[in-house]
Amino acid sequence: MALELSAEQQAIANGLRGEGAAMAMRIVAATARLMGAPSLIPIASAHIDGALYHGDSGTLFAEKLVEGDAKVAVRATLNVGSLDLTGCSKNRLPVHERDMARRMMDAYRTLGCEPSWTCAPYQAGHRPALGSDVAWGESNAVVFCNSVLGARTNRYGDFLDIACAIAGFAPYYGFHRPENRRATVVFDVSDLEPTFLTSEVAWPILGSLFGREIGDAVGVVAGINAHPGEDALKAFGAASASAGAVGLFHVAGVTPEAPDLATALHHQAPQATIKVTNEMVMDSRRRLSTAQDMKRIDAVAIGSPHLSTVEFDRLENLIAGRKLKIPLYACTGRHALAALEGNGRRQLLEASGVIIVADTCVVVTPILPDIKDAVLMTNSGKFAHYAPGNTGYGVIYGSMAECVESAVLAKPVFGAAA
Repeated sequence: MALELSAEQQAIANGLRGEGAAMAMRIVAATARLMGAPSLIPIASAHIDGALYHGDSGTLFAEKLVEGDAKVAVRATLNVGSLDLTGCSKNRLPVHERDMARRMMDAYRTLGCEPSWTCAPYQAGHRPALGSDVAWGESNAVVFCNSVLGARTNRYGDFLDIACAIAGFAPYYGFHRPENRRATVVFDVSDLEPTFLTSEVAWPILGSLFGREIGDAVGVVAGINAHPGEDALKAFGAASASAGAVGLFHVAGVTPEAPDLATALHHQAPQATIKVTNEMVMDSRRRLSTAQDMKRIDAVAIGSPHLSTVEFDRLENLIAGRKLKIPLYACTGRHALAALEGNGRRQLLEASGVIIVADTCVVVTPILPDIKDAVLMTNSGKFAHYAPGNTGYGVIYGSMAECVESAVLAKPVFGAAA
């Protein structure tokens, strides 16, 4: 089916709103044709992943849009950049790369994007309405937006995200279409211990398993008796999107498009059912740890996705005023940092040895020390997946309580009380 542009869309492509907007609309239209979309649909907002520096071409692309007087047509928040502009932490980018990264971040602000600099915009006030169409980038943000908020977005990659935001439209395909949001696989956790399902470690472990088993299909988690909380769903989605290509999941009785199992399946039979066993869970947990030496750690990192204010409360309670012998990097956004700075909590955390990382995170830019055969401990399934390749650190996975005790004692500790 050939793509049909409306008169307004064609006019934008022809230069009605300037050359920058014309370039953006042409990119969106070309993508729609490649994806077989019959039309473009208006979007309510965007979340932009493309401001993270991966090379000079990305900076030059953003500056080309600025030169064409482009401006976003909808609300557009920004994912992490490569620099911590708050000054909380420092990175080791060479001078040229640091300058280009700063130019890139500046260009996106000039385009009218909000300098939120977080991978958890949904916890920083950007929460599109149930059923609304948006164009979001960043894998965890996409899966949370689709699954927990019930808004509709595909996984918009770098530069297509900003093109959609400037055009104000996105291709009508994928998860924008209601029929594609149906769960086809049941992920049944009913045989697992309730105490495990209510623990912090459960959701990154289950998310990693879900992603490997599901791939890019839509699955529904069955067997949950109580809402696990937003941070647990955040951790599950991030791990599933990292280990697989999950863009949407349902949890029966919890997420908005799954008031019950039948509704999530659109009242059709599932194509497959995965009965999760304790052995599968144990294997999934083992896979999250990649370090060859499980008896030492060089750093602890938490906050992927970015820590919420609730998670900072938990971190403070676990530290309980003690001094850390190993640096603990706590990655977060400005929304949470502002809350910490409002009552002196940031200073107390830093005095304990916590290194707060804002605007970015330790896996996407060189912040961690350059140590041979280094080992990182984390409670994040996403960090566990990406850290070995992005930082060279081996990973030990544990709960937040285990991470804190390990940082206090300067050695891996398991079984720490929550």
